[in-house]
Amino acid sequence: MDRIVSSCSFTARLEGAWEWWSAAIDEAQEGGWVRDAVEREVMADIRAATNALHGGRLPPFTEDSWHVRIGRIANWAGVLRLAARAGGWELQPVIGQRPAHPAGMAELLSGIYAVGEQGEIWMKQLREGCPPPEGEIAEAEGFLTGPGSIEDLELFFY
Repeated sequence: MDRIVSSCSFTARLEGAWEWWSAAIDEAQEGGWVRDAVEREVMADIRAATNALHGGRLPPFTEDSWHVRIGRIANWAGVLRLAARAGGWELQPVIGQRPAHPAGMAELLSGIYAVGEQGEIWMKQLREGCPPPEGEIAEAEGFLTGPGSIEDLELFFY
């Protein structure tokens, strides 16, 4: 039963993450959100702090241990909390919530944070002897790393 609840909450979390991320990207593409120098610097710092060290491999990183894979995902949560504090943005829960309009950096960070926060939840579950479903880990890795993912987001800021 716990596995089913976990999968449902992860699905909702990932859908919310994509919705919030997309709202910010759409707002920028429509000209409603123009990234400023602080936002660009924060994004560069996020990129540096979350370097997946995957050597150019594409996700899922099945040859890596559970701890490494989940740790990569979980690292995003702490980095995004620090980034939000540094920029004065407030992270919002994305599950069952609509992003603010106009969307900007707070919405973007909140969307990404939702996946990193899931990594922290998985790390706790892993320590308790309950690894998450492989497919969920792969989806989170795909959201954060690889072509067209959050990993490429820094390019959007320039």
